Amino acid sequence: MIASVAGTVASIGADAAVVEVGGVGLRLLCAPGTLAALRVGQQARLSATLIVREDSLTLFGFPDDDEKQLFELLLTASGVGPKLAQAALSVHTPDVLRAALSHGDVSTLTQVPGIGKKGAERMVLELRDKVGPVAAVPAQGGRPQAWTEQVRQGLVGLGWSQAQADQAVTAVAETIDGPTPPVPVLLKQAIRLLGKTR
Repeated sequence: MIASVAGTVASIGADAAVVEVGGVGLRLLCAPGTLAALRVGQQARLSATLIVREDSLTLFGFPDDDEKQLFELLLTASGVGPKLAQAALSVHTPDVLRAALSHGDVSTLTQVPGIGKKGAERMVLELRDKVGPVAAVPAQGGRPQAWTEQVRQGLVGLGWSQAQADQAVTAVAETIDGPTPPVPVLLKQAIRLLGKTR
């Protein structure tokens, strides 16, 4: 079982990073916030979870053990797979997710794409008693304007200039009407916009 990965960041993509460990490049699927903190050529340590399927071995990377543990806990809920668990951690901090599960806050959970009202209620029912102590969370929950910084850092990490990243973030912000989509969706939108200008 791979519990963590430490090495040189070889490349960063829209949803994954490759970390070189002893001459082997390991590809880890990561949330945008995690990818935004990485830099190509620099050392990094990521907590990791290996998901074994009949036809694939997939490594998921996290900034710390706390986020990894919550990811693994979310997987124990029926109907929650790795992609959905990662989407939840892309939209909300671990503290916000724990508070939502502990207090039965279905509306916070349904902000995650792929989690409907019934799915959120089932998650609360199954995980409420397993989330452990819940830290006090600001009333707003979620990661309100943090998306702009995450998308900006993600784009710079992928090789665009600060000016191009700022331009793309502004353009994406203008398209948002209503609730803010999750960071992965916004990052893909920004990459599409920049792809046209390259």
